[in-house]
Amino acid sequence: MGSFSIWHWLIVLLIVVMVFGTKKLKNMGGDLGGAVKGFKDGMKEGGQSAADAKDTPPGQVSHAQATDKATIDVEAKQKS
Repeated sequence: MGSFSIWHWLIVLLIVVMVFGTKKLKNMGGDLGGAVKGFKDGMKEGGQSAADAKDTPPGQVSHAQATDKATIDVEAKQKS
């Protein structure tokens, strides 16, 4: 009673195909495959970039970059 036979699964598959159609199921399968592939690639890149980040020290902001003339300090302005 706990497990379904092959006939139960075939009937469920037939109902799903009738409801969604084969074209929509094909598109959903392709989207799911692309998402899984993207996730795997992201996991590979994430592991490599974390190892690279340990090797290089973080960059520091120099005083010349912090006091750029084009930068406007919004908090310094007072409303009158």
